[in-house]
Amino acid sequence: MAARRRMTRRELLGAAAAGVAAPYVLTSAALGAPGRSAAGERIGMGYIGVGGQGSGHVRGFTGSGDVQSIAVCDVDAGHRQRAQAYVDGRYGQQARSGASKGCAAYGDFRELLARADIDAVLIATPDHWHGLTSIAAAKAGKDVYCEKPMAATIAEGRAMCEAFRRYGRVFQTGSQERSGQARYACELVRNGHLGRIHTIRTYLPTDRRQTGDEPPMPVPAGFDYDFWLGPAPWAPYTARRCHFNFRWIRDYSDGELTDRGAHVNDIALWGAKPLLRGPVEIEGTGQFPAGGLWNTAIDYHIEYRYASDVRIITTGEGARGIRFEGAKGWVFVAIHGGRLTADPPSLLKTPIGPNDVQLHRSPGHRRDFLDAVKTRGETVAPVDAGHQTAMFCHLGNIAILLGRKLTWDPDRERFLNDEEANRAIARPMRQPWHL
Repeated sequence: MAARRRMTRRELLGAAAAGVAAPYVLTSAALGAPGRSAAGERIGMGYIGVGGQGSGHVRGFTGSGDVQSIAVCDVDAGHRQRAQAYVDGRYGQQARSGASKGCAAYGDFRELLARADIDAVLIATPDHWHGLTSIAAAKAGKDVYCEKPMAATIAEGRAMCEAFRRYGRVFQTGSQERSGQARYACELVRNGHLGRIHTIRTYLPTDRRQTGDEPPMPVPAGFDYDFWLGPAPWAPYTARRCHFNFRWIRDYSDGELTDRGAHVNDIALWGAKPLLRGPVEIEGTGQFPAGGLWNTAIDYHIEYRYASDVRIITTGEGARGIRFEGAKGWVFVAIHGGRLTADPPSLLKTPIGPNDVQLHRSPGHRRDFLDAVKTRGETVAPVDAGHQTAMFCHLGNIAILLGRKLTWDPDRERFLNDEEANRAIARPMRQPWHL
């Protein structure tokens, strides 16, 4: 494989300008083939981050008849080559006939975003890259499906909200539980079938504990480690720092609190949204590894109090899920899978009538995104919802790191009378990266 040369800023801008009138990678004849959508209905997709979850999205989107997968991007050559080979294999007949020019592969996401034939992108990078890549995509005129948690900091989440509003792009965050049975539980809550809600419990056990001091290692061939670090502080390469394990290191993520916490807490906020105009107080305790590479919380008890006197309690115990507790009973939503249990059990036979509150019906998370791209409508997990959920998770983490009760102004998105806490709303970025 030829060595990759990064495009200069001048070349990137030139490529974007030159590509305004560029055709899609399939000819109009191929796009209109039987069983395929017409050319004007096809969505040109690019993928940024194609290891792990990203590879599943490549397979899922490429299998949609109204999608043309055009390019993949990853700083790991092995990841991008496997994704490229998969897409080319799916389009093999079209490539042999000359109808397809094949799937492009990049190591720099800016090169992918400069292509005018890409309408939408999937972002499944490590968390510390979500904000920068999503905002760059919005500026480039792309719609975005970004994995959860939506942002690595509260400041990044707010910047993403402003960018997608400014540029008028469609956004979906990967809160897939909204596209399942959890919706019905949230409708029970929204329509008062549990009576007055007083407490919501989110159970978030972690199966990651700690690791020892990992020795520095040579960077593997084909892995652009400096680009992987990006805006995060420089640190020596070691295998257990990167890829899946980045979740357990605070420079890149906030551990289970933002990983699967972005699922359980999202459903809690979706169900009780009319009662929750941002928490006013957050207090918690947590346990952290005694040493080693991984340093995110491994156990916690966090309480959020709202002006409506609703409490949300997040703990590291119990079966993973959400329990809505009201004056007339409770409903528990299991994560993942969305299995519901209730007391009394008859709650789960309650019909949601045509005049009741009915939440967004998603036909499936990827399909919901594609439909919104076509109609320019809202997704089931739009940017403001993703920000609220990620912010909720970060607030809890800040509270346990500081070890004291925090008072929060939900309108200004600032802590009151606590500058140390306010400094945790954002993180410094390594040059040349910035919001």
